[in-house]
Amino acid sequence: MNKEEVLDALARAVVEMNEETVIQMALLALQSGIGAEEAIEKGLSRGMEQVGKLYDANQYFIPEVVVCADTMYKGLEILRPATMKLQTSKGRIVIGVVEGDTHDIGKNIVVMMLESAGFKIYDLGRNVPPADFIKRVREVDADIVAMSSLMTTTMKGMKTVIEELYYHYQDRKPLVMVGGAPVSKPFAVQIGADGYASNAPGAVRIAQQLMQQRRKDGCD
Repeated sequence: MNKEEVLDALARAVVEMNEETVIQMALLALQSGIGAEEAIEKGLSRGMEQVGKLYDANQYFIPEVVVCADTMYKGLEILRPATMKLQTSKGRIVIGVVEGDTHDIGKNIVVMMLESAGFKIYDLGRNVPPADFIKRVREVDADIVAMSSLMTTTMKGMKTVIEELYYHYQDRKPLVMVGGAPVSKPFAVQIGADGYASNAPGAVRIAQQLMQQRRKDGCD
């Protein structure tokens, strides 16, 4: 198999939830001299982008997305050690589900996608109080804070975290991205978030855009 065929097979295996093929193709990629980062970006991540499109088109649902993400992770387990030697972090992200909400499947998928894209992730889990977000952000000097909520009753917690960030940071405030089923782009703008994503592939794109903005503003 040539390089393009290996990368296509990796992506297809993620979409088709075929763990055995993902493992075989990840090993073959390394044996064939395909860079681990390229195998992740043009193989595994491309597969998850296709999964995101299938989800948007109502052809895949949460159970399928979860299995696809698990399949992708099997490939990451093989490829990631090779990237650690080459890759510097593309940004530090503190992520969590806001206080009062215990739904974390979507957040976990986003974590896997962001890690595969090269970000350093600090996952606070679910039901995270605003003070815990702020504490961790300050400890790791985060570039981005990512919050999710699957309940309309807990969405207000996102605004509280943003207000706390403004209180603690006069300069170099981390950028904020939000998501979750009841969250919308107008809501994100209303509470002062810097970015909004409706799915995991979208979260990666937004995180990349926010890091470009942060570097442009001189906040490395």
